[in-house]
Amino acid sequence: MSLGYQSFAEGSALIELGQTRVLCSVSMEERVPLFLKNSGQGWVTAEYAMLPRSTITRTPRDKPEGRSQEIQRLIGRSLRAATDLASLGERTLVVDCDVLQADGGTRTAAITGGCIALYHAFHNLRKQGVLPFMPLRKMIAATSVGIVNGRMLLDLCYEEDHKAEVDFNVVMTDKNEFVEIQGTAEGKTFSRETADSLLSLAQHGIDRLFKVQKEALRALV
Repeated sequence: MSLGYQSFAEGSALIELGQTRVLCSVSMEERVPLFLKNSGQGWVTAEYAMLPRSTITRTPRDKPEGRSQEIQRLIGRSLRAATDLASLGERTLVVDCDVLQADGGTRTAAITGGCIALYHAFHNLRKQGVLPFMPLRKMIAATSVGIVNGRMLLDLCYEEDHKAEVDFNVVMTDKNEFVEIQGTAEGKTFSRETADSLLSLAQHGIDRLFKVQKEALRALV
């Protein structure tokens, strides 16, 4: 994970997980959505897009897709769960997550990298005197788990995801709290015991991601 990958953004990070690479950058706007007007509270939102040749075949540029909208809502929800929005004042932090190369797990990589980019932005805004203290109360990370050919796997690549019988996306805080669990039976149903085992595997992977995040943030000390 590379911190400060873009010079002009309030905060940025490049995350690489296997062949998946996602660039996350944060911009601050001195405004909030209408429903927060005059509330004194800020907002964190996200946008997600895949570059045309991030995939095996070309993905059309700027084509509205339900999948992208669903993913950026997930990213936004995840990052807001860790942020003290009241401390932002009436400001919006936009986290742009652009997939440079996709080999599975782009949404979970975007959440993990987006958290680091947001921390970087808050760190810089505090140094500039814009924010009174660090608004990020917890760290957020995410990973995928699934069952492929009867085996439980962590951080599925595209080929594994394509063949998965069961597929989970899991978002957690560094306080061992779940933010969101997306679980689907792609090929066959699964038991409560299977779900528990998959969540334990996801937690193990996310704990490793928190260590990577912590290592990346040492550059700010």
